[in-house]
Amino acid sequence: MTELDELLAAQRAHFAALDPLLPRAVAPPVENMITAALPDGRRVTGVIAHDRHPVGAAQRLWTTADVWELLPLVGGDSGVGMDALLRLWVDRMREIGPPGTDSTCLVSWPSRDARATKAFLDHGFSPRSVLAVRRAAPAETSAGSRPEVRRARTADMAEMVKLALAELRYSELVGAATFRDNAAALKRDGLRKQLLDGGPVWVAERDGMTLALADCLWMPVTASSWAGSRLQPGNWGYVNCVSVLPGARGNGIGRRLMDVVHTEFARGGATGTYLYYNPPNPLSSVFWPRQGYRPLWTLWEVRPATALR
Repeated sequence: MTELDELLAAQRAHFAALDPLLPRAVAPPVENMITAALPDGRRVTGVIAHDRHPVGAAQRLWTTADVWELLPLVGGDSGVGMDALLRLWVDRMREIGPPGTDSTCLVSWPSRDARATKAFLDHGFSPRSVLAVRRAAPAETSAGSRPEVRRARTADMAEMVKLALAELRYSELVGAATFRDNAAALKRDGLRKQLLDGGPVWVAERDGMTLALADCLWMPVTASSWAGSRLQPGNWGYVNCVSVLPGARGNGIGRRLMDVVHTEFARGGATGTYLYYNPPNPLSSVFWPRQGYRPLWTLWEVRPATALR
């Protein structure tokens, strides 16, 4: 067994002990690999991946133009090992030269790993987003006023775009999103494609007024797919965007909408549902746990990338 094999086996055992919903840890690619030595002579490794999203790309709505991502392989020592890798990453970023202001350093890591959390905080990272999961289960019935929830239609496009942009503007204040000049066009194109493909998109309305949107997807996950590095294999429902008009919040509309979403995904045989939310968001960080979601992965970021320490 090679040193990399031993690290991977130890990391798989570490993940399994941390959280029963984590998938098996996967080996990172071998390109751009860095290796750090620990005080006891052991070594940990990782890969630095760089993505540059061109002007106008949809990815720029939820991340920066330049993204440097570390894919760590630290075995079972995620405290000292992660700290050593992050120290080395600082040196590598200095060699690259100062990135622009529209940049980030990113690491995705299991949320329940407190030892790694300390290393991230010590190096200037903040938990911008989490990937949260909810196992398939019958939805509870919301109390109080019950708005009508139905599948979205092309005639709803203007209101759906309005709701999607409202969510994006709020997320820009409290999370990883950025409101770009072409945001309206990108959201409209995405929603139009969803409707043409028969995607699971719902709206909630009361007295003829559209008050909330749930834009979702079916996500088949296999062990060999990218999603298989984040979720266990199965047919998952992905909750991409949920938005309630500001004046309608706090009246149970969002919960009623998600009751329908969860019920429909369960009827379709979903393994569970997942989504991303921002821990600093005072609305999402309360709403989603109440709907049965809990963090599985945390996306740790430093923005701009020059702030990595």
